[in-house]
Order: sequence, then structure tokens, then C-alpha cells
Amino acid sequence: MTDLYILRHGNTFNKGDVIRRVGARTDMPLSTSGVMQATMVAAYFEKLGLEFEHVLSSPLERAMMTADIVAPGVFAEPLPFLTEIDYGPDEGQPEDAVIARIGEDALRNWDENAVPPPGWDVDPQALIAAWKDFFAECAETQGSVLAVTSNGVARFALDAADSLAGDFPRKLSTCAWGLAVVSADGKAEIRSWNQRAGA
Repeated sequence: MTDLYILRHGNTFNKGDVIRRVGARTDMPLSTSGVMQATMVAAYFEKLGLEFEHVLSSPLERAMMTADIVAPGVFAEPLPFLTEIDYGPDEGQPEDAVIARIGEDALRNWDENAVPPPGWDVDPQALIAAWKDFFAECAETQGSVLAVTSNGVARFALDAADSLAGDFPRKLSTCAWGLAVVSADGKAEIRSWNQRAGA
């Protein structure tokens, strides 16, 4: 059995900043609050005695920084499919402008059902297949694995899993994680989702 922790990267904006949709085409570091979030996760995992045998990460700076803080001393291997999705015409736009273009219903359908709004460059079936392949690869690993990714990509792990241990929301909050337990035959059960340090 392999414990796979699927972790969303930390904040890229601080309090008072204009929150924008940042996707695959926007590479930015963690904000001060994002570093603090990742540090809290690292301390929480250390308290649990959790050590990662392997760390995989989106190649974007915000994800790699999160991986380095949460699992210091373990090389974070970039894994392209973990990169954030491309928000198309909404890339870099503030949230009110995004809602004005696509409407609240389309955004709700994305948040609740992972249906991409018009113009966003995301292939749900390809991401689901990539997660399934990743689960199969994790089955060959003993111990715990950390995968640092984005909110847009992480949600499709729920579709790729063979079973869910609860009625989980799609969204992962910043620096929140889910736990997938992968058996030797590559079958994955999501045991928890949207867990946060100190929550």
C-alpha cells in the first residue's frame, strides 16, 4: 500500500492583493502567507512522523517552493501533468471580471462538477487518465508519496480514483491536501480531502 498525499500549493497573494486567476501561463512564487502555510503543513506532517519517499511537483515555482518547504531534503521531481490548467481569456483576470465573462452558473459548475467554462484550455478526460496512470506508478512505491499540484488539476483525482471514502468537495483550499491510498494493483481510494494543518 502507498499513501499518496495530494497537496495544493500555498497562497500566491497576500491579504489586500487583488486576487487573480493564475494558471499554467502565470509562473509566480509563493506569497509571504503562502510560505507560512507551507511551513505549517511541514510542521504538521513532521509532528505526525510523516516522511516522504518520493516528491512529485508541478514545475511552476509556487508548487516547487511548496514542495521544498513541506519535504525539505527530498528532491521534488517536476511532473508536467501536475501543472495548473490554462484559464484562456481569464488568465490573470480578477475574479469579478471572470464572473462577468462566464457567469456565476458556469463558475459554480466548475467548482462543483469540474465542467470547464467556455474558453478554458483543459481536457478533463486527459487529466483523469493521467491521474490513473500516476496511481498505477505509485503502486510500485513503498511508503509515502507527496504530489504538489494546483486546484484545477487536483479535482480530477476524485474522478480517477476507484473509490471515495466520503462525499468530498471538488476544491482543495490553498495548502490543503487529500490522501489517496493506493493498493499494490494500482487501485486508489481517496480517504480524505481538503485537510488543512491546524484545522
